Amino acid sequence: MSLLEEHVRRFNEGVRTGDFTRMAAGFAEDAEMHFEGVPAGPFIGRDAIQAAYREQPPDDEVEILGSEERDEVVIARYAWRRERGRQAGEMRLYPRNGRIRRLVVTFG
Repeated sequence: MSLLEEHVRRFNEGVRTGDFTRMAAGFAEDAEMHFEGVPAGPFIGRDAIQAAYREQPPDDEVEILGSEERDEVVIARYAWRRERGRQAGEMRLYPRNGRIRRLVVTFG
């Protein structure tokens, strides 16, 4: 399973259970998470990322519409499940040693 697939699986599990601990474990200790198009973040460090999801949990799962890798960056188009395939934005995942070192999520 790719790092992107694992992240999405753990994210969706967190949405269903309300516990984002496993999702956060996929990030490097010093990871960064940035959002574009919404007034949130950035969140620096695995603990800050986990706290952000605990304090403002998303209310829908995501699905990947397509992805590609460019210069070791995974770029994925995503949709919210309830939107049935309508692209919500893009994720840019920067890996390091099997974990996410930086994640940029765009909206709109």
